[in-house]
Amino acid sequence: MKLSTKGRYGLKAMFQLSILYGDGPIPLKLIAEKQNIPDQYLEQLVAALRKEGYVKSVRGAQGGYMLALPPEKITVGDIIRTLEGPVAPSECVIDDDTSVCTRKDCCVTRVVWEKIRDSINNVVDSITLQDMLNDYNSLANKDDYNIF
Repeated sequence: MKLSTKGRYGLKAMFQLSILYGDGPIPLKLIAEKQNIPDQYLEQLVAALRKEGYVKSVRGAQGGYMLALPPEKITVGDIIRTLEGPVAPSECVIDDDTSVCTRKDCCVTRVVWEKIRDSINNVVDSITLQDMLNDYNSLANKDDYNIF
């Protein structure tokens, strides 16, 4: 299973917003520049995140985007599912949709896919943007680590 650029770039953008949380609206161009994300692509990602209530926008000369919730209230899972859809290694275990598989009652591999799906969801739902900030601050204190 591999995330597309939607999920990877979206998480990077949300992380950038969490770094600047409380500083007011941040221009999209700055986020794109800091995270090396194409401006137009970032606009699409932020629109989806705004629609789900994770980002809010402010119009005008001093406008931009900011987190709609504190970093500790937004999980990696929230971001990934907003941009990528359900997290699952196989179609047959997306949202426990049992209608996809006619062999669901006797399929051993389905049990494996369910365990993988549940494990991934547990991990991404246990990591908040605040956790990422804490990790960033720990890494930033190391002399040989250079981020942003």
